[in-house]
Amino acid sequence: MSDAETSVTALCLARCEKPEKYIQQLVKHWSHKMATSYDEGDGMGAFPFSEHENAVMMARPEGIAITLTTGDRERNEHMRGVIERHIDRFAFREAPLDYTWTEAKDD
Repeated sequence: MSDAETSVTALCLARCEKPEKYIQQLVKHWSHKMATSYDEGDGMGAFPFSEHENAVMMARPEGIAITLTTGDRERNEHMRGVIERHIDRFAFREAPLDYTWTEAKDD
C-alpha cells in the first residue's frame, strides 16, 4: 500500500481577522522544532511534522485555510487539536476560533 492510499487529508477554514499574522507567528513558533517555511507573497505557511505528515496554511480574506495530511484518521484528529490550540493561542483576542474540518475525498 502506498502512502497516498493510507494518508488522510482534512480541510478547514478558521475564520479570523488577522490570518496572515497568526500564520507568521505559528511559523516562527514551530521553526524551533521543524523546518517550517513561509511565503509572504501568498501568505502561506508549511509545517512538515514528519516525513509523511504536514499542514499547509494559507491566509485568505475570511481566515486561515488549512490542509492537514497525516498517516491515519486517529493521528489526523489529534493533529487538528494541536493546530487549533496553537492558532487559538496566537489569536487570543478572537479565540476560540470556529474550526470546521472536512475530510478530502479521493476522486
